[in-house]
Amino acid sequence: MIPNLPPKPRKTPVQARSTATVDAILEAAARILETEGLEGYTTNAIAKRAGVSIGSLYQYFPNKDAVTAALVRTDSETMAARMEEVRCAFEGRPIRDCIDALIEVAVCHQFDRPMLARLIDLEEHRLGQDFGLSEAKQRIVQVVRSLLAQSGLDLPFDLDTVTQDVFALAHGITDAAGLNGETDRPRLNTRIRHAVLSYLGVPAS
Repeated sequence: MIPNLPPKPRKTPVQARSTATVDAILEAAARILETEGLEGYTTNAIAKRAGVSIGSLYQYFPNKDAVTAALVRTDSETMAARMEEVRCAFEGRPIRDCIDALIEVAVCHQFDRPMLARLIDLEEHRLGQDFGLSEAKQRIVQVVRSLLAQSGLDLPFDLDTVTQDVFALAHGITDAAGLNGETDRPRLNTRIRHAVLSYLGVPAS
């Protein structure tokens, strides 16, 4: 039996027009997930919302899962870029300030488009394969690792273990809040901050 292959695009856009087409397809897919959920999420519906022919969609994506995989990957890449920007902006600042800023990025990412964020999380788990997502996630983990490496803290375990634990704490709480439909952003910020600072042994103020 041939194993399931990771859902990948047929080709990568190189011209501005092709890039615009792919961007339109992904935004159309995102809006359908937000407004109609998975029930209305079909390649025909995506093409119609994007204003392209179904043939044009299939030039770039062989099936619906490939569109979804690209959407998940783009979402993670956006998150990684935002966290890298924050890390650079807070270079040399107290670790509490940087942690607060990174948590704010993560929570804002969840709450900007909450329905989309929840469905992306579900679809990521359903697809269950590496379709280029690990690189974006590694960038996020590296932000946390570099922060801890330069913090001067007496870490409770080795650097890599603490990095993975801090990432898991923040990611797990944020994902659970999204799946539960939570809407109180300041409260979620506070809970994640409490969990991370307590684990690191850093006073809250």
